[in-house]
Amino acid sequence: MLDATLIWSDDAVEVRRTVVGPLTTNVYVITCRRTGDSTLIDPADDPDGLRAIATRHRVATVLATHGHADHVGALERLSSADRLAWMNDADAALVPSPTRHLSDGMEIAVGALRVTAHHTPGHTPGSTCLTVAGTPLLFAGDTLFPGGPGATHFPGGDFPTIIRSIEDRLLTLPDATIVWPGHGEPTTIGSERPRLAEWVARGW
Repeated sequence: MLDATLIWSDDAVEVRRTVVGPLTTNVYVITCRRTGDSTLIDPADDPDGLRAIATRHRVATVLATHGHADHVGALERLSSADRLAWMNDADAALVPSPTRHLSDGMEIAVGALRVTAHHTPGHTPGSTCLTVAGTPLLFAGDTLFPGGPGATHFPGGDFPTIIRSIEDRLLTLPDATIVWPGHGEPTTIGSERPRLAEWVARGW
């Protein structure tokens, strides 16, 4: 049975992660400890397993960081009248089912928590990162990884745009901000900020 492992918590928040699909995509569940309500980030694959996790953790919203298939493969099966799916409209053409528009600066309530969307185009036109108010948590999708930006060679990707998004929207966050990427292990803003010039020079 698919399960999600607790990877971070404080007095207000629990974060769980499971890894699914052939590209080992990270799926995150953010839970408000006060109410038990949750949101799920990037419904990548294994819809039956993710639906079970969503039921177990009272997931009321599904947030997609972008529209690539390896991040939204289970979106249609998880979305329902009682579980709303959100994604930036710039990626709407990439998904088979309609979603609500996750616009820049929008706050999604998860129990007593507030999850804020930050539009960070470059990997895709609609790429969006998510932060949780009052925590050091940043869910970066495929915008930022340990060692640099996400790939920009896919249709709709653009290297100067992703660099601008990272520099203007992410590297302005505190050093202690934990970057939870769409694949692989986390890093921090403090670890990545000094490497910006290196990424620009190498061009990827």
